Amino acid sequence: MRTSPVIPVLVIDDAATALPIARALVAGGLKVLEVTLRTKAALDAIREMQRVDGSIVGAGTVLNETDLHAALDAGAEFIVAPGLTETLGRAAIKSGAPFLPGIANAGDIMRGLDMGLTHFKFFPAEAAGGIAALRAISAPFGMAKFCPTGGITLTTAADWLALPSVLCVGGSWIVGKGPPDLAAITAAARACAALTRQAREPRAEP
Repeated sequence: MRTSPVIPVLVIDDAATALPIARALVAGGLKVLEVTLRTKAALDAIREMQRVDGSIVGAGTVLNETDLHAALDAGAEFIVAPGLTETLGRAAIKSGAPFLPGIANAGDIMRGLDMGLTHFKFFPAEAAGGIAALRAISAPFGMAKFCPTGGITLTTAADWLALPSVLCVGGSWIVGKGPPDLAAITAAARACAALTRQAREPRAEP
């Protein structure tokens, strides 16, 4: 969460595009890549993206233990889930892989804290109330850190990153649908990297 303040949330329909997309993103300064398990190509895409030097490739939309083990077998280096269940949470913790479960309210956070988790995905960020909601929900939980995802854009990312509890944001805007425009992807990645550096420098943490 500290390596790449903006994490691209990727839906890969064709595994053949995975390697060039990963290269374009890393070239633009975004090294942490989340491949969502929403397509049949996702696991192969994870395998392909790992071939890019400097990349840190994980799996998103992990819903259960079957997804978890399939992602880890494909080489996923971190796991992201849209929510948090006891079964998935315990299995992810047992695996030893960095785990970022989704939360949308204080009860979700408390359940995660009971499991020993302190880092969470605030999802769906805009639909769940936006910045005001996360500021209010996170106030009692000073130990918790967040990656808001869902509805965030290049225009709004800096506002989210200005929150002390936010370490990074997730975004699907960086790679559009259809055949990948690699030059545009690299340009978008550079814009994100520059934006987040500017947003975070005044409150840099050790």
